[in-house]
Amino acid sequence: MLTSLAIRDIVLIDRLDLAFEAHLTALTGETGAGKSIILDALGLALGGRAERALLRSGAEQGSVTAGFEPPDGHPSFELLAEQGIPCDGELVVRRLLGADGRSRAFVNDEQVSTQFLRRLAETLVEVHGQHAQRGLMNESGHRDLLDAFGGFGGLVAELRAAYGAWRDAMAREEELARELEGARREEDYLRHRAQELEDLAPEEGEEEELAEQRARLVNREKLVSTLDEALAAMAGQGGARDRLGAAERRLERILQLAPELLTPGTEAIARALIEINEAEAALEDALRHLDRDAGALERAEARLFALRDAARKHRVPVEALPGLLADTQAMLARIDSSGDALEAARAEVRRAREAYAALAQRLSESRAAAARRLARAVMAELPPLKLERARFQVQLDPLADGDWGPSGRERVRFEVATNPGEPFGPLARIASGGELSRFMLALKVVLARLDSAGTLIFDEVDAGIGGATADAVGERLARLAHERQVLVVTHAPQVAARAAHHATVAKEVRGGRTHVTVRRLAAAERPHEIARMLAGAEITEAARAAAASLLEKAGRMESETSA
Repeated sequence: MLTSLAIRDIVLIDRLDLAFEAHLTALTGETGAGKSIILDALGLALGGRAERALLRSGAEQGSVTAGFEPPDGHPSFELLAEQGIPCDGELVVRRLLGADGRSRAFVNDEQVSTQFLRRLAETLVEVHGQHAQRGLMNESGHRDLLDAFGGFGGLVAELRAAYGAWRDAMAREEELARELEGARREEDYLRHRAQELEDLAPEEGEEEELAEQRARLVNREKLVSTLDEALAAMAGQGGARDRLGAAERRLERILQLAPELLTPGTEAIARALIEINEAEAALEDALRHLDRDAGALERAEARLFALRDAARKHRVPVEALPGLLADTQAMLARIDSSGDALEAARAEVRRAREAYAALAQRLSESRAAAARRLARAVMAELPPLKLERARFQVQLDPLADGDWGPSGRERVRFEVATNPGEPFGPLARIASGGELSRFMLALKVVLARLDSAGTLIFDEVDAGIGGATADAVGERLARLAHERQVLVVTHAPQVAARAAHHATVAKEVRGGRTHVTVRRLAAAERPHEIARMLAGAEITEAARAAAASLLEKAGRMESETSA
C-alpha cells in the first residue's frame, strides 16, 4: 500500500508531507482547493508525463517521492529483481522535474527509465476517475481478469503447455519438411556421387600407402641394375664365390701339414661361402620381385591420381573420401525413409493440436459460464449506483484458427450499454465520465481480490450524484477498502462519512504566494467538515445534525461489516 507522499515545489505546493494508512481515506475540500494537484503530483511519481507547467513558479527543481509497502510475493518484487534493484520490503519511487522540463526517475535510489517506472507503478496503484482510467480500461487484461475471477489458473497453465507442445511439433514438422525438400532437390546428384564413390571404393590411409609405393617403384631400374652388379660381384665368373672356393681348395690340400694352424681359416672361408650363397639367394629373390612389379608403377599412379581427382571434384581431402561416401549413403537412406518420418511428424502435430483444442474448448466453456456469473455480479452492483438502466456484459469473441494462442481461442472484452435499446460497446466509448467511474467502482468491488495493485484511487467517483446513490458509492468504497487501500477525492458527504481516515485540502496565502495545504482531521473535527459539505459556507444546526447522523450510520455499518 501507499505509505507516504512527499511533494516539493510542484504547482502550488512548496513542501508537503503526507502519511497514509490502510482502508478508506477521503480527501475533501472546496472546489479548486488543490486536490487535483496532489493527484497530479502522485501521477508524476508513478511515471506520468513530465511537464514544465508542473514545476512551482520560481523553482529550479521539483520532486515527488512516494513510499510503498507491498505484501510478500507482490509482482513488484519480481520487476525489481529483473533490474537488480535491492528491496528490503519498503519501496520508494522518486521523480525529479527540472526547469527545462526534463525528468529523472529513481526506485530505491537506483535510477530507472520512465518506462520501467510505469510498469512498476501499474502493480502498485490503480487510478479511476472521470479523466484517468487504468487497469480495467485495458481490454488486453480483460481475459486475465475473467480467468482470475473464474479460478482458471491451472487450466490456463495446462493450455499454455499444450500450445507450446503444439508449436514445437509444428516446428519439427516444418524443419523435417525443409530438410526433405532440400534433399530431394539434390537426390539425383547424391545418387550419382554415391555410385561414383562406391565404384572408387576409397579406403582409410590409402593415399599415404600409394605414395610410398609409387616412390619405391620410381626407383625400380636403379634397384635392378644395382642388384645385377651385386650378384655379379658375388656369384659371377671371378666373383667372390669363385675366389673363396679356390682359396678353400688350396687350403684343403695343405691342411694336414699344419691342421692346428690352418683349420680356423678354412672353417671361416666355408662359413663365408654359405653366407655368400644366402646373400645371392636373397638378392635374386628381390630381383624376381622387382620383375613381377613391372606394371605396378602405372597401376599405383593411376589409383593415386583417381583418388586425388575425386577429392578435387568433391572439394574434400583424399582422406575424407571414405567419410563422404558414408555420409552420402546416410543421406540417401534418410531420403528413402523420410516419407515415413514426415508422416510421423504430421501425426504428432495432429495429436498436439487435438490436445490443445480439447483444453481450449474446456476453457472456452468455463469462460462462458464465468462471464455470465461476472456479468450478473456487476449488474447487481449497478442499480444502487444510479445505473439501473445500464447493462454490463462480458463478450467472448472467437478467434480465427490462425490467431489461436497460448491463452485460448477467444478474445474477452468488458462491454456496457447505458441506455435501453442501445448496443453494447467498450467501456471507454460508451460510458460518460461519471458513469465510467461508477462502472469501474462496481467492477472493482466484484473483482477486488484479483488485482495486484494494493492502492486504488477514485477521483470524484461521485460526480453528478447525491443522496442514496452517493451513499451506495460510499458503502462500496468502504467495502472495497477491506481488500485494498482506497483513496477517494470526493465532494459527497455520504462518501466522506464512510472513510476510516479523513483529510482536507485547502489553499492559503502566505508571504504573498498561494500554498496548498493538507490537514489530517481528528475524529472530533470530522462532523464540522461533513456539515460544511452538506450545507456549504453557512453551517446550520440541521447540517451538523445530518453530519452526525451520517457518521453514526457509517460507523454502525462498519461495525456490522467487521462483525
